Amino acid sequence: MQKIGILGGTFDPPHIGHLILAEYTLEALQLDKVLFLPAGVQPHKPETRSHVQHRLNMVQHAIADNPKFALSRVDIDRDPPHYTADTLPLLQQQYPDAQLYFLMGGDNLRSFPQWERPQAIIKKARLAVMRRSDEDITPTMHDDSIPNLSEHIDMVDTPLLSIWLSSTHIVERLKNGLGIRYIVPASVIAYIQANQLYLPEPS
Repeated sequence: MQKIGILGGTFDPPHIGHLILAEYTLEALQLDKVLFLPAGVQPHKPETRSHVQHRLNMVQHAIADNPKFALSRVDIDRDPPHYTADTLPLLQQQYPDAQLYFLMGGDNLRSFPQWERPQAIIKKARLAVMRRSDEDITPTMHDDSIPNLSEHIDMVDTPLLSIWLSSTHIVERLKNGLGIRYIVPASVIAYIQANQLYLPEPS
């Protein structure tokens, strides 16, 4: 059975933190591939900084040199709202013989009981929880509210990636006229510059 990871996000812009976490999880769980799933209209985050086509293009540039990374348009090509519980069945249709792994951070595991239809999510995919060394989270932390949730969780120890690797911080640097070399793939930087994205604020 093929094992496929799913890494969702706005990717506005994608950065090396996304790539590092995907690679660590791919190796730890021996996945065959990781799908990068740019968000369409998120129920709790309705706006993005740049147009969806730019975000798709940037992800494509970021993952181009890794044959085990692929772009998925499943959320982009359907009408909102875009809940994970609705996205996973569509991916299962595309990969009917695959075991899906939904990649999430420890903060998402903490809030998982508040997600839309969490039971439906774990029926379609295992949760690959990327746990940093400073996070106090366990697979059993929500078993009281979501029975047997821990049986659907794989914990993946990942490096401590601090706030400077967030897309928000990267955009702040660009708007302040500062560089993002080494924290964003060179091909993505070239795309940002060619398309004049995240321009500095007028003085």
